[in-house]
Amino acid sequence: MRKQYHFRPSAQGLRAWDVHRLIALSEGLPVRRVALDTIGELDEVYWFDDDLERPTCRKVLMHLRLIQEADLRHPILLSSDGRVMDGMHRVAKAVLEQRSEIDAIRFEHDPEPDYVGKRPSELPYDDDGPHAAGPAAQPDGTSDPV
Repeated sequence: MRKQYHFRPSAQGLRAWDVHRLIALSEGLPVRRVALDTIGELDEVYWFDDDLERPTCRKVLMHLRLIQEADLRHPILLSSDGRVMDGMHRVAKAVLEQRSEIDAIRFEHDPEPDYVGKRPSELPYDDDGPHAAGPAAQPDGTSDPV
């Protein structure tokens, strides 16, 4: 899995969670079915931010490929307030398949972020994936795994 982060703005600056660490922390937590119509991010700008990444056709197609490759056997991760921390491509795939629910793990208490006040381009990326030089996308939510 390519290196990814979940991002969320805060008064202290942008907070970033390493998605690999979130997945490890979610091990053993209960998996529940969540109605797709309760996922607010479906009606928000998610992968693109005017300041950092514009939704060019090529970038939209990259996300389409990630949606097609998404594996719905893996539950999405939700923060304690129900926001998607990992799995937005899986959410999109489930919607495209006209499903009404998706498996999810919801943190009772959010883990502490790995970084605060760093831009996505300042974070370490240890692979040659699409965001290896630092993502220009997802400051509004996540750099979503497939």
